[in-house]
Amino acid sequence: MKLILTCEHGGNQIPKAYSPYFEGNEPVLNTHRGYDIGALEVFTYLKPLSVNSYYSETSRLLIELNRSVHHKDLFSEFSKKLPLSDKKHLIENYYSIYRLAVEKSIKNAIENTETVLHISVHTFTPILNNQDRICDVGILYDSRIQDEKMFAKHLKSEINQINPSYKVRFNYPYLGKMDGFTTHLRKHFKTNYLGVELEINQKFSTKNTLNNSLKSCLYMAIENSIKEWGEK
Repeated sequence: MKLILTCEHGGNQIPKAYSPYFEGNEPVLNTHRGYDIGALEVFTYLKPLSVNSYYSETSRLLIELNRSVHHKDLFSEFSKKLPLSDKKHLIENYYSIYRLAVEKSIKNAIENTETVLHISVHTFTPILNNQDRICDVGILYDSRIQDEKMFAKHLKSEINQINPSYKVRFNYPYLGKMDGFTTHLRKHFKTNYLGVELEINQKFSTKNTLNNSLKSCLYMAIENSIKEWGEK
């Protein structure tokens, strides 16, 4: 099994040409709406486990890399105002370039008879709409796919063995089969592809840096799960 690591919401950058569309609303870029706080730092920590890794630091409020190209939320309330020519430019030069690079990497590995584990690193805000989200780590996968279900169980078990205090939940705070990059890739690669989204509670992040104990736990748990998979 070869790990390909991605981070679609690693930053809150807005290219200068598009900054006028956020004028007066710049503070939102520093919130969980602008990017996944702490996700890029976790991604960087886990990177040595992967054979290939890809990340974006462009804010999801400009273009949402984790949605299908026809999804209503591909552009936010700020970027929906852009002219069609600018939207086309963003799709071609940010969205497609990123996603096609990941697809090519997966395709090459599968053609070399490898099984690909794709982990997409995300974080989530601990409170949404005044509701506490009771979870430390979410493992998102498609429960209809036996291999993904099996790997998710391995990963949860490994995390809990390393540190039983962490509350790990399956398909929380989102469902793994919702519209997203892994969902698209499952349709594209019918065999030898496992798509897992790792969702980490932002309560463990301080100044965009995640708690070292949790990072270490996740590293060991993923490493052990990949090793177990190779031995099965």
